[in-house]
Amino acid sequence: MRRRRTRQGGDSSARALDAIFRPRSVAVVGASRRQHAIGAEILRNLVAFGFQGAVYPVNPRASVVQSIRCHRNLAEVPGRLDLAIVVVPSRQVSRVLGQCARKGVRGVVTITAGFREIGPQGARLERRLAARLARHGMRMVGPNCMGVINTEEAVQLNATFASSVPARGNIGFVSQSGALGEAILAEAAQRGLGVAMFVSVGNKADVSGNDLLEYWEHNDDVQAILMYLESFGNPRRFTQIARRVTRRKPIITVKGGRTPAGARAASSHTGALVGGVDVATDSLLEQCGVLRVSTMSEMFVQAAALAQQPVPRGDRFAIVTNAGGPGILCTDACVALGLRPAELRPATRRSLARVLPPEASTANPVDMIASADAAAYRAVLERVKRDDGVDGLIAIFVSPIMTDAYEVARAIADAADRTKPVLSVFMGKRRSAEGIEELRRRRVPLYQFPEEAASGLSALVRYRQLRDAPAGRERRFTVRRSAARVAVASARRARRAWLSPDECRRLLVAYGFPLAPRREVSSAAEAISAAQELGYPVVLKVVSSKILHKSDVGGVRLDLRNADELGRSYREIVARLGRAEPRLRFEVQPMISGGHEVILGMARDVQFGPLLLFGLGGIHAETLRDVAVRLHPLTDVGARSMIERVRGYPLLLGARGERAACLPLIEECLLRLSQLVGDLADDLAELDLNPLIVTDRRARSFVVDARIALR
Repeated sequence: MRRRRTRQGGDSSARALDAIFRPRSVAVVGASRRQHAIGAEILRNLVAFGFQGAVYPVNPRASVVQSIRCHRNLAEVPGRLDLAIVVVPSRQVSRVLGQCARKGVRGVVTITAGFREIGPQGARLERRLAARLARHGMRMVGPNCMGVINTEEAVQLNATFASSVPARGNIGFVSQSGALGEAILAEAAQRGLGVAMFVSVGNKADVSGNDLLEYWEHNDDVQAILMYLESFGNPRRFTQIARRVTRRKPIITVKGGRTPAGARAASSHTGALVGGVDVATDSLLEQCGVLRVSTMSEMFVQAAALAQQPVPRGDRFAIVTNAGGPGILCTDACVALGLRPAELRPATRRSLARVLPPEASTANPVDMIASADAAAYRAVLERVKRDDGVDGLIAIFVSPIMTDAYEVARAIADAADRTKPVLSVFMGKRRSAEGIEELRRRRVPLYQFPEEAASGLSALVRYRQLRDAPAGRERRFTVRRSAARVAVASARRARRAWLSPDECRRLLVAYGFPLAPRREVSSAAEAISAAQELGYPVVLKVVSSKILHKSDVGGVRLDLRNADELGRSYREIVARLGRAEPRLRFEVQPMISGGHEVILGMARDVQFGPLLLFGLGGIHAETLRDVAVRLHPLTDVGARSMIERVRGYPLLLGARGERAACLPLIEECLLRLSQLVGDLADDLAELDLNPLIVTDRRARSFVVDARIALR
């Protein structure tokens, strides 16, 4: 049998998946004669879809299944066997894998459920399957899955029990949910989106989403990858692979579990800010260039554009319409998604005026009015597309009864010549079915509503931004790691989860953070003496490992300008807190004014590891929740991105006459934090530098408070 040669990734494990997706022969172990049984449906789909190899039903209690000779076991199957589809009870699957090994089968798809998803007993069964696969060098999709599809003409494999028949296309689908996989295939067929390959990975005992990304990386048949995921098996490996793949083709994902039932308890500001919110997944996907959407519908809307149109040079859009209302709605939606309306050049507008009636608008959106026919669409789209100030177009057609929708569809499709992205909103009447079919055949994204087209165009722009973003580099500073480890060891010996203020200072000084001068005191007289040495105004803070947020209990007094104010504040705090903790200690710091308060932090996610945080800080950090989060480690580009991402970034640049913050210092502190976290990864649980007060001068910018917790 002649096969198209498609280069796969260099990894041998990726090439091994050919036994699953490009088999020359397939056995259905558990093929059934009972109507609507899963084994019967899979066998029927294999034959009906036109599989280009041999199909062998295997069932010890049948001699013929669906008019095909049936074998009692795999040993009786003649000749070479590449792929086995396993549809037997869970307790029999291990025995079938043993038969596969003896037969030399290299690929397995286990449809059967009853493994990890049912509890510890099923998990033990699944581990035994994985061990047997590894021992014999076989690859398996599943268990507890719906199967696989490959629509290549030389293969035509539909090894699923799905009722929807996929059309040939260029999308690779991964679904962790079998039930959702059926819905994905049905929706793709309804929207006219073609499938190159589809995989329901199930429990991922062997083949994972990471394996599939590698397999599709260099496959020219797969131009866009869609993923429904409920968990990451290996987030770090996913990041490495996805970052590489998205340089070549887009990945869109719907990740389940966005809203956990409850946030984990956290003692630091950083822990509270990242706990219970799906920021880790958002950060991981953004860092590796993956587009995340909230709904399956949104996934299909964006996939239609990403799989069928070129990536635009920029974010300037133009709209061509025969109805004013949809044009306005589309403009509003585009702008809301961060796209910019193109300013059509004077020459373009003069050219449009020559082919449009006087009542029409030559500004963007170009409203051709209801009388516009196919010739008008053709002339206008060609002129707007030639404008150098336009990066992408949306053509809207709301058909009056007298206009031939099919001819308009042809005009739109002709304009979509892949020099710039062209998307369509098509609401035709006369010959509308033919028009829709023409647009789908010509690979023009087709939407029912203007907002959907805006989302599709936005996805193209967003993908370009993510794809082309530089990776940046990690920076290493000269630090005193041994001094930092001494500070950690001191807390360990005292069996404390939190470092003392002195230990925090020693650790941070070792890593080059700018710390505000301070004096620790235990009486009002000592506080006044320290203030005279440091210079008024000063800040008075209680020092206690039992008090996590000092401002919440009245343990901080700011802007104390003389000895009387300082002494009175000292006595008031002792009166308030001294009963609970008789041996209170305090620290005195200079009052840093005229700067911006920001927070830098680290928290540890169970699945993703250390997360780094930056945001507007001070006592309102948890109230404002204006933060950016990225996975460790951090590059210089990542650090700048975090700073620019927060909503308060314009304040840091200087607003309403205020002086700008020293942004290079913030970036440097983030990179020092990343190095610290990497060096002490086994020790740190949570960390806050809050606030870091940043003025316009590096020499007047300080970390004034810090909390560090050990694992």
